[in-house]
Amino acid sequence: MSAYREEQDVLLTTKEKMVLKLVAEANTNKEVAAALGISPSTVKRHIENIFGKLRLRNRIEAAVYALRMKACPLALRAKDCPLATWQNGR
Repeated sequence: MSAYREEQDVLLTTKEKMVLKLVAEANTNKEVAAALGISPSTVKRHIENIFGKLRLRNRIEAAVYALRMKACPLALRAKDCPLATWQNGR
């Protein structure tokens, strides 16, 4: 069984993709907020949504995912994800 949900559940919003990209660049919530012109609490909520949608546990997993996906998981289906093997092994 895949660790990922169906394709429609894995899609990230544009803002979530932007947050994910900045997280992958090792930015703090405060830095991400400043870069996007939103509050740190909104950044935190976006990160929580990303974790839930992608079934990730922490910022490190999110950063690895973003880097492997080039911070653009929008069009990817779960079965096409190169991290599926890694996700299944945890």
